[in-house]
Formats: sequence, structure tokens, C-alpha cells
Amino acid sequence: MKKLIIAVYLTAMCIAANAQSGTNSPYSQYGLGVLSDQGASFNRGMNGLAYGFRMSNQVNYMNPASYSAVDSLTFIFDAGVSMQLTNFEENGKKVNARNADFEYAVATFRATRHLGISMGILPYTNVGYSYSNTQRVNELPSPTTANATYTNTYTGSGGIHEAYLGAGWEPFRGFSFGLNVGYLWGDYTRSIVNSYSDTYVNTISKRYTAEVSSYKIDLGVQGDFRLGRNNNVTLGLTWGVGHKLGSDPECMVVSNNSQTTVADTTKYVVKNGLAIPTTIGLGTMWTYKNKLRVGVDYQLQRWEKVEYPVYSVKDNKPTYALDDKQFTNMHKATFGIDYCKNQYSRNFITRMHYRGGVSYATPYLKINGKEGPKELSVSAGFGIPIINGYNNRSILNISGQWVRQEAAGFIKENTFRLNIGFTFNERWFAKFKVD
Repeated sequence: MKKLIIAVYLTAMCIAANAQSGTNSPYSQYGLGVLSDQGASFNRGMNGLAYGFRMSNQVNYMNPASYSAVDSLTFIFDAGVSMQLTNFEENGKKVNARNADFEYAVATFRATRHLGISMGILPYTNVGYSYSNTQRVNELPSPTTANATYTNTYTGSGGIHEAYLGAGWEPFRGFSFGLNVGYLWGDYTRSIVNSYSDTYVNTISKRYTAEVSSYKIDLGVQGDFRLGRNNNVTLGLTWGVGHKLGSDPECMVVSNNSQTTVADTTKYVVKNGLAIPTTIGLGTMWTYKNKLRVGVDYQLQRWEKVEYPVYSVKDNKPTYALDDKQFTNMHKATFGIDYCKNQYSRNFITRMHYRGGVSYATPYLKINGKEGPKELSVSAGFGIPIINGYNNRSILNISGQWVRQEAAGFIKENTFRLNIGFTFNERWFAKFKVD
């Protein structure tokens, strides 16, 4: 059984490494793309609540200090997928798009007393869009082309993934700290093609590419305090290190002369032009009789000083250079709840987890000098116990999320996302007595 679990885990890791998380959002054409929801399936049932969450039967990689809570006889493997339907609305027009993605694969186990180890693969950003717009040309060199039009076609794909190895240690009762050391890798390709219905007009296309191969470090702390017989409060703090990614993004500008069929290509490169921000997370969770858990999280991503390469033309001189006015600090607040009457009961209904959450987030992007869309999201979910003759500790986590992104003058997005995750909880290190 243990060999089977390891094989399944390694297979899932390979699938995750080769799978590209998807999105259809046109907002992914900016910055590093759309920031991924990095929570596991049980986190997403509470709309991402994580920093103060501390349980022995779940992998809470959003705060590595929580690894120290894993049961000494347990190996936990957790993998999740998501399916989503998004409605885009602009100027009264609506379009729907669908996605289904393999999201993450993680595992944790106890290495020694008060020391938990975790590892896994998860998404960091997503890039994926394809759309075009056509407009009439106001001025052309020939009066015979007065009805000519031009079309701008925008496409993009790619994203960044993270593989991590982490540890959480509880040096003394009630206090834990942890560390995730991650490897970021991935790439993105974005293109803008400008074409005309008149064959005598030159066309211009721009292609942006970048490859990422860098590190990521996240620190976490949790303090666990018992207040009387029935109440417990956990405080959590995380800090993600901001730094340059060592990537050299490129911009390729191609001008095609329709009369001579000659293409003029210019390549621009910005050395060490991508970075990730410093991230701070604060959270608290109140637990009542080990049944009801209610928590609040706050996250700050300090994008404001992060530079990003931008192509521009000033005084007929094209440039591709770093700009520190493309981002703004992102703030996110989350409220979540989890209720389970008795997780050790033999009764199926009594062992069910009922979850819910709501969050509000400001954007990290600026679009044409204006802040991008703000985000409001709501979730509800269940933790369904798996009970059979071989295992009665595993959980099937299912949740639904509604996410709305909106900003004045920009596209509105309404997304319904179904998250499904399986937490396989195997008793590894127990000694069995044979008569």
C-alpha cells in the first residue's frame, strides 16, 4: 500500500509539472498574469482562509508553521482539480468561457517529534487569453481606401509554477515556526498583431516573451493558545521574500511592408526585468470544542515598488525599459468558517465538514494608469469522510466559489469555480499486532 501511495504521488507530481494551469481572463495580459489561488481544496471551502489554520489531517502549505501539527503516524497526500465557467461582459456584450485544470499535488508527514515535512507543486500565476477588436481607419494615404478597417489581435499563454520543500517545527508547546523553500519556473508568450484590410498599409506585430527560473522563500509562525476548557485561539504570521527573478524578458517588434513583402524586425531585451513582491500574511482562528472554527486573514502584497518592462514610443524613438508605475499594493481580507460535529465519530453525517467564506481583494495591476479590477468572492463547501474497511481517515473536499472582478471602464468577470480535492490520509508508522 505504501509503495502504491508513493507511485500515485510521483505520478501526480509529474502531471502537475507538465500541466499548464489555464485562464481565459484578458487581465492576464498584464504583469506576471493572473495570480493563482494557492490554497488547497479545504482552504478554498473557506475562501482561502489559511494563516491561523492548524489541524493534524490537512496540508496547510500557506503557513509552513502548521506542518508541526501533523500526526506522528500519518502520511497525507492531497491533490486537487478545478473546473470553472466565466462570463465576460463589456458594453452590453457577454461571452462565456470554460476551463478545467489540475491545480496542485502536495504531501506531508512527521519526520521526528514536533517536526513536520511537506513538499508539493502548485501554480503561482496564469496567462491565457485570445481576443481581437476591429475598428474603422480614419486616415489612410489613398481616398480609395476610405472604408478600410484595422484589427488588433491579442493572444497569450503560459504561467509560473512553484515546487517547494518545507518544514515546520514546534520547539515548545504552543509555538511553531516553519519554512518553505520553493523553485519557481515557467514562461509566458504574449503577442499583439495589427493588421489592415487595405493591402497597401504596413502591419506591425509585437511579441513579448520571458522565461523564469528562480527561488521562492516563505516563512511562517503560529502561536496556539488555550482559553479555558472549550476555547482555543491560533495566531498566524507569514512572510514571503520579494526579489528579482533573474529573467531577461524580450520584446520583438516586426513591421511588414505589404508592397515589398519585406519584414523589419527589432529585438529589445531588459536584463533582470521581472520580480516578485514581499508578501505579508496575518491571521487568527478561534476553535470551539474542536468543532467550530472561525477565522480572519489579511494579506498584503507589496507590488507598488516592483518594476516591469514596458514598450513605448516617445519622440519617434521606441524603447523597452523598466517602469515602476505598473503595479499597486494588493490587499486581501478573508473571513472563513469550518464546522464538524465530531471528526472521530463513526457516523458519516457527524464527521462531515461544512465550510464557508468570503473575501475582498484590491488589484495589483494598473491598466493605462488606472487600478485594475477589484475582486469579491464567496465560497461554500463540504469535507466528505471516506469510510471503508481499509481507511477511515481520508476526506473528499468539494467547494464552489463565485468570484466577481469589476472596475469602471473595464471588462467585468463573473466566475463560478468548482474545486475538488482528495486528501488521502494513510497510517504509516503504526505497529500492528498479529495473533
